[in-house]
Formats: sequence, C-alpha cells, structure tokens
Amino acid sequence: MREKDYLKQRYAAIISAVGMILLLSSAVMVTPLLILISHPEEADLAWAFGLPAVCLFLLGIVLWKAFRFPLNVTLTVQEGGIIVLLSWIVVILFSAWPFTSALDLRYSRALFESVSGWTTTGLSVVDVTNAGRMILIWRSIIQLAGGAGLAIIMMSAIVGPLGVGISSAEGRSDQLVPHVRRSARLVLMLYVGYAIAGTMAYWMAGMSFFDAVNHAFAAVSTGGFSTRVESIGYWDSTAIEAVTLPLMLLGNLSFVTAWLLWCGNLRLVARNGEVRLLAVLIPLSVAAMFLLTSRALYPQIGKSIRVAVFETVTAITTTGFSTVSYGNWNAFGLFLLIILMLIGGGTCSTAGGIKQYRVYLLWKMLWWDIKRYLMPRTAVLERPIWEGNTRVFVDDARIRQMMVFIFLYLGTYVLGVMILCACGYNLVDSLFEFASAIGTVGLSVGVTTPQMPDAALWSETIAMFLGRLEFIVVIVSLFKIGGDGRRILARTPREK
Repeated sequence: MREKDYLKQRYAAIISAVGMILLLSSAVMVTPLLILISHPEEADLAWAFGLPAVCLFLLGIVLWKAFRFPLNVTLTVQEGGIIVLLSWIVVILFSAWPFTSALDLRYSRALFESVSGWTTTGLSVVDVTNAGRMILIWRSIIQLAGGAGLAIIMMSAIVGPLGVGISSAEGRSDQLVPHVRRSARLVLMLYVGYAIAGTMAYWMAGMSFFDAVNHAFAAVSTGGFSTRVESIGYWDSTAIEAVTLPLMLLGNLSFVTAWLLWCGNLRLVARNGEVRLLAVLIPLSVAAMFLLTSRALYPQIGKSIRVAVFETVTAITTTGFSTVSYGNWNAFGLFLLIILMLIGGGTCSTAGGIKQYRVYLLWKMLWWDIKRYLMPRTAVLERPIWEGNTRVFVDDARIRQMMVFIFLYLGTYVLGVMILCACGYNLVDSLFEFASAIGTVGLSVGVTTPQMPDAALWSETIAMFLGRLEFIVVIVSLFKIGGDGRRILARTPREK
C-alpha cells in the first residue's frame, strides 16, 4: 500500500473516532435542559443549549459515518493524541456557545469559561450572581465531564484496541483492569459514585440541593466552579468544609490508587509515592501556613486552623475552592500557595500541575544519587518505585521525559508571568494567577475578570489547555498533523 493511501486510511479512523466523541459530547450539552423540570421559567434559554447540541450532533454523525472504520484498527499513542487534541478543541468551541448566547459574553470570554470548565481549572469571568441556574449547572457539568476526560467517555461506549492509544495520549495510561472498556467503565462508576455521595453529604451539611450538586461535581473533578462569589466561604461552615476536604483529596488521587483504596488494599495505597508525598507535604504546609500567615489574620484559633487546612488542600489538589480572599495575605502565604499549585495533584487523576509523581521522583533521584556516591563504583543501583499496584524500575528514558516536561512547564510558566506583568499586573499577582491557570487550579487574587486585557486572557486560556493535556500531546500531535499533511498533499512523480 502506498504511503498516501495508508495515511488516508489512518486519518479516516482518526476522524471517525473524533466524530463519535462529538456525538457523545452533544448528549452532554443537552443535560442542563433537565433544569426546566423544576425551573420552567428558564425555557427561553433552552435554545442556547439545544442549537449547539444539534449542530455538534450533526457534525459528529457526519464524521463518524463518512469515515467509519473497522473496530480492529489499532491506533498508536501519537494517533490517539491527534484524536484527543481535535476532540478537545471542537468540544470546547461548541461549549462556549451557551455562555455567549445566554449571557451576552464576548466569544473570547465565553471560550475562556469553556476552557476553564473542561480543563477543570475554575478561573471564571462569569458573574454568578446574574447567571441562571441552567448556566451554573452547565459550568459544573463540563467540569465533571472534563475531569473524567473525553477519552474515558469514549472508551466506555466503544469496543476496540484504539482506546489504549487514546487514553495514553490523554495522560491516563494506567488501567484498573486489563480490558480497556471495562477499565473505563469502572473509572466512570467510581467517579459518578463520588459525585452522588458528595451531593448527598453537602445536602445534609446544609447546602440547598442545587448548590450541593454543583459543588459535588466541582469538588470530585477538582474543578472549583462555585455558585457563589465567595465560593465555599459563603457558608462559613465547618461541616461543609469537612465534606469538601475528602472530596478534593479523592479527586486528587490516581484512579488506580482510588480503586485500591476502595478495594481495601491499604498496604499498596501506603506504598504509593504520591500518597507518601502528600502525607508529608500537607501537614508541613498546614503548620507553616498556620504559624506564619493565618494565625495573625484570623484571631479565632479554630478559624485560622480551618483556613490553613482548607487552603493548603485546595491548592495541592488543584481544586480551587476557597474559604477566604487573599487580599490581606502576607507574601509567605501567597508564595506557599504558588508552590503547592505548581506541584499539583496526582498522576492519572482529575488534578493538574507538574504532578506529585514527578516531584516524588525528583526526591527519589536525589536520594539515589546520594546513595550512589556512598557505594563502590562497580555497584549496581536499582531504582524501584511503586505505581499503583505495580513495582517498576525507573530507567534513564523516563527520567529524561520527566525533565523535558518540567522544563517545558516552568518555561511556559515564566513566559506567562512575563505576559501578565507586561499587561500591568504586579509580580506577585502575576506569579499567583498564572500558577493557578497553568496548574488548572482556579484560585485567584483578582487578575481574572471580564475586563482583563486580551493578552492576559489568551495567555491564561492557552495555559489552561496546555496544563490539562500536558504539553507533549499538543506539541507532538501538531507536528504529526503537519508532517502527515505534507506527505498526503505532496505530489508523486507520476502525478507531476
């Protein structure tokens, strides 16, 4: 088979898979219409969801049917990356439609909100005090769907080996069971179970049912969108904060680790490097924040401890809920939150950031190097580490990949901070806000507003997207599309 024909066949399978994801996403887009059952007065907003859902459905069915492929086609990780990239872009573009139609937002602002939702960031340019319930639930739904991932949504609905390439491309290479489809369904069951349990717990803690649903969706997806301007701080309730903390921590865990926890295999959970890092990092950060920041700001000892605990956990899990504003915080407290947001959550979870696994691996590398200096030159040093329920040995290729990612991440972070500074924001605010954007966190010191300069808005939008798909997928996919496109369009000697 000629190279051109082979590439056309591969891209037919890719486009068909994208079409299937768009079909499933169109179903997600009509779910806010269920609000009409209890609030029929919002019927005039139905077209803001119905019209884009129909358009997305038609586009999906055309792509799926026109380029339909046999289920035994196996896609590579690079081809899975193209599916993930194209699907995310198209779904995000359509998901912005309701915001601009229902709220009269400029499309750039609506797109920002859509990206923030799907990437589970939580930075917002929507005035929640004037937004209807349909818009508020839509924000929470896209965070819930974005946390699960379009790859997981797709794999739970189809059969075939292409799922492995897609899930690996979206950063979810670990599976609960060997069968891809069954693994995806178990992840969804676990995820939906969190959301249902969180909703009931919030309701019993004192939230209205509508608020409970929205905050449960945002908590388990580590998203952070709230129905209140003050976020969780609106209730100033120990019970509601107590419900939120475990939901954020569960959303932070790798789905494999969460499954081991659910199965009661505490020994393997305790061996996990990310769990060990959290067990050290959270208590130290809480103690430092309490002693050096919150104790002086909040005279009541209970309040200052609650603030230290909650803000530490919401930053390290990249959830983005908050109980207080940061306008009166000292430099230490802000800097500590920046560090925690950059570290981020667990690998193969709903959280963002550099990821705790990579930070733990950096620590292990330091320890291994110290041991190497103390050992004879001829000694062979093993580098084992636990990933889920598997003990693996770290090779140089994995370390190289990790260092390349961290370099790209921090380089992009520095560039983004410089852009925000160039837009007129001070250095501390720029460091904080861009760490929140690229880490898909959602905490804000007031930089992100509907009136922010376009350069700042677009830099945060791109940062959220790159932070969710982890850079390499986007870069490799764009290069592969460009290279394959040139080969397909190139004219052979016979055609000339």
